[in-house]
Amino acid sequence: MACDVCADCLRRSELVAHLAPRIAALLDRPDRRVPGLLALSEHDLIEAVAGSSAPAARRFLERFDRRAAIARLDAARVEALCGHAEAYPASLHRLADPPVALYCTGGTDRLAELIATPAVTVVGSRHASPYALEVAYELGRCLGAARVAVVSGLALGVDAAVHRGVLDGGGEPLAVLACGPDVAYPRRHRGLHERVRERGAVIAELPPGTRPFRWSFPARNRIMAGLANLTVIVEAAEASGSLITAAFAEQIGADVGVVPGRVTSLRSVGSNRLLRDGAQVVLGAEDVLEALFGPGSLSIPEADG
Repeated sequence: MACDVCADCLRRSELVAHLAPRIAALLDRPDRRVPGLLALSEHDLIEAVAGSSAPAARRFLERFDRRAAIARLDAARVEALCGHAEAYPASLHRLADPPVALYCTGGTDRLAELIATPAVTVVGSRHASPYALEVAYELGRCLGAARVAVVSGLALGVDAAVHRGVLDGGGEPLAVLACGPDVAYPRRHRGLHERVRERGAVIAELPPGTRPFRWSFPARNRIMAGLANLTVIVEAAEASGSLITAAFAEQIGADVGVVPGRVTSLRSVGSNRLLRDGAQVVLGAEDVLEALFGPGSLSIPEADG
């Protein structure tokens, strides 16, 4: 397996995974939250979150073995690249705290091919309405058929519908996870995870085998926003992780589009508010293609038969 990651970035990334439970304990207390936590240096990160475990964290750094880490990646069939690598997605450098390393299934070459042209992130409610699932699937299917890179999070609801649509449309889905890229989360998506892994790519900033944490989901959302030229929200309640993704997109100057939802539905309160505040209206894949490539630049292939 190929790895284009320097020792410093690999060590820093594995330190984050080592400290993940301590980060979770810290971020679960709003009065102790540290701005820009993932952008801190190794020393400052340990000081901020390790507490009584700081000596153990320093020993972890001292004992870090790049060769052993690469061997673990090979065993998991995962490749890695860091921000210093030519293949690292340039769009992620727009983030205030870009991931120091990305772990990728399907190969870093495939990842580079997927994001070589404008990409769209499509996310929405985990507890999606039948309408939202239908729209998400059709967006994924049509954009997949048009060979547009479609990013989502492999979560329940809208994310899964998007990925399935891309696969059925003959496209190559790109999933960003809040755990290691080899970890199927949620477990019921093990089959979908494998299909995305085989046909597209699964990426994460946490190394293989790392379980998800509450803090790693919004952290994952910034990567999804950073990879895309346009973030589309299919359905989002008033308090929704999808709104976090939209906020990250706005912070880096990327466009945000929204599929209109029922004004009487609590599931659509957050997404409809984005529309009220000026987000682009997305009524179908044609609107996405126009936003990404300009009017008439790219069309959706007609279905066979």
